[in-house]
Amino acid sequence: MKLPSGRMTNWLAVVTVGLFVLTWGLGQIDYAAIVGGFIPARITNSGAFAHALGPVYVPAFLTPVTATLVHGGWMHIGFNMLMLMFCGRYVEHVLGSKLLLLLYILGAYAAAAAEWALNPTGMAPMVGASGAISALLGTYALMYSHQKVRAIGPFSANVVRIAWLAAGWTIIQLMIALATSGSGGTELGQIAVGAHIGGFIAGLVLTRPILHLRFRKGPIGLNKR
Repeated sequence: MKLPSGRMTNWLAVVTVGLFVLTWGLGQIDYAAIVGGFIPARITNSGAFAHALGPVYVPAFLTPVTATLVHGGWMHIGFNMLMLMFCGRYVEHVLGSKLLLLLYILGAYAAAAAEWALNPTGMAPMVGASGAISALLGTYALMYSHQKVRAIGPFSANVVRIAWLAAGWTIIQLMIALATSGSGGTELGQIAVGAHIGGFIAGLVLTRPILHLRFRKGPIGLNKR
């Protein structure tokens, strides 16, 4: 199966991998996590981490985006880029490059908001593109799902489909959190489950509005091959 082409998806992957290689090569991954990662406490208390940031730092309101460019190791970035290249290309095939980038950024903010809601005073940096990629995954799941869903009471079939996908993804993430709760010392430990859930739900919720924006001059037609 040949993947669709995706210029913006490719650029996101190239920039993300390039910055990771640079920080890894300079031995500055931990510093990059503090400076560019999303730290909930910085939103709650603007003075938090001021002593560790130094003269060069990213404003807190931009860290949901810069956090997507920071990864903790090769396995971390490898898995994220694999998911990005697969889901991103299919989503970009329908939405186009500009709206894919918009969805990616909104997903990053939704992921950060979910992490903040779960622990507004958290001091551990959230890094990685998985929250933003989860938004693409949510849109991919909604657009390319072939399972028929019926309306339930006042809820349309589209709402029911979103609810089922959101519930399934949330359960999977909670199971992952439970399975990895004792592996805080490993590269895959301390998975940002809240970010994954927040990003995925954002993708589900934003799919229809973005599709209407994409095809506002004509009917929406999805090629489900």
